[in-house]
Amino acid sequence: MIRRIAHLDMDAFYASVELLRYPQLKGLPVVIGGGRRSVDDALLTAHADLPLARIPLDAFPRLAGYTGRGVITTATYAARQSGVGSAMGLMKAAKLCPQAILLPVDFAEIRRFSRAFKDIILDIAPLMEDRGVDEVYIDFTEVPGGQREGGRVLARLIQKTIFQQTGLTCSVGVAPNKLLAKMASEFNKPNGIAIVFEDDIQTRIWPLACRKINGIGPKADEKLQRHGVRSIGELAAKGIDWLIDQFGQKTGAWLFDAAHGIDTRPVVTQSEPVSMSRETTFDRDLHAVHDKAELGAIFTQLCEQVADDLQRKGYVGKTVGIKLRYADFKTATRDVTLDFYTADASTLRQVAGQCLKRVPLTQRLRLLGVRVGSLRHADTAGGDEKKTPPAHTGRALVATTIDSTEPQLF
Repeated sequence: MIRRIAHLDMDAFYASVELLRYPQLKGLPVVIGGGRRSVDDALLTAHADLPLARIPLDAFPRLAGYTGRGVITTATYAARQSGVGSAMGLMKAAKLCPQAILLPVDFAEIRRFSRAFKDIILDIAPLMEDRGVDEVYIDFTEVPGGQREGGRVLARLIQKTIFQQTGLTCSVGVAPNKLLAKMASEFNKPNGIAIVFEDDIQTRIWPLACRKINGIGPKADEKLQRHGVRSIGELAAKGIDWLIDQFGQKTGAWLFDAAHGIDTRPVVTQSEPVSMSRETTFDRDLHAVHDKAELGAIFTQLCEQVADDLQRKGYVGKTVGIKLRYADFKTATRDVTLDFYTADASTLRQVAGQCLKRVPLTQRLRLLGVRVGSLRHADTAGGDEKKTPPAHTGRALVATTIDSTEPQLF
């Protein structure tokens, strides 16, 4: 059979989930971001006597005058027409589209709908690779209908079933491999289907900008443009030896294959996470001394969130790290590797607190994060898993004990 791989991407997923809750906002510019639900909670409290769909439009908060540090998670297509997009700062977005409605992310709802649409896919096509909350790869090759019209029939069935059961739309690209399928899923957004065959590479892929290849970032693209390479076709015209000279053996060979639509990666139905982390950007810069209580509460909450993620997904870890971003945007990271595995919040708090003692805290902070790596399944940790560390000092990078008696910095 001809290999047919699909990439399914939910359309403006975070915003679409909110529009199910507030259908009166459909067709309007809506921005999702900021991460805190206090604004949304206030909205619901003020209109507790009304169904959600009846809350008046003038009651919703607008982007105009926003002064915080939040970042856009996603935006409706009406908002994107004003130049607003994912990962953009909300203050910048407020200048581009001040009339846009601002809503925070509801992570619980996002996870619920993410599980729902993936369960629907697995019922129809069992070979699925999970790529995050809102996108997956699916192997259509041997699924009934997966070869018909190049995969369009099966893609239409999945798309229709997801909409019927969740009310959400998605876009699907079907191609000979994951690389091309990922690109194709962007062709007909939103709620579209695009089919790419090997014979279509020159006509449909080569005219696209190099950045359309997933894996070519801004630095690589800038370097290619300095050499006059702007389109994928121009990249394909470069010899492999030239690419290796410019980008190194591994990257050069990959660029050559990508430009020619070559990708042999399989659809991986099960993958293990390398690490789990939580981080937050503050609304204002915080100081380790002057804002000690606030930082301490945030730090504890991050550790508890990571511990909850680990326990909910059945993992333990032994490398605990922190991430700080200062007011001047410089970043510092530190970590400690234990000789035992844990998913206990208080243990993570103590270990991460030791990491804090190895970074300068004289500058104000704009971001704080906690990470746990070296993961394994909790049911395979056996005697290596511990709930709490011993109560005496150990400062080495590979630590057998953690100090729980010294006062925390915050």
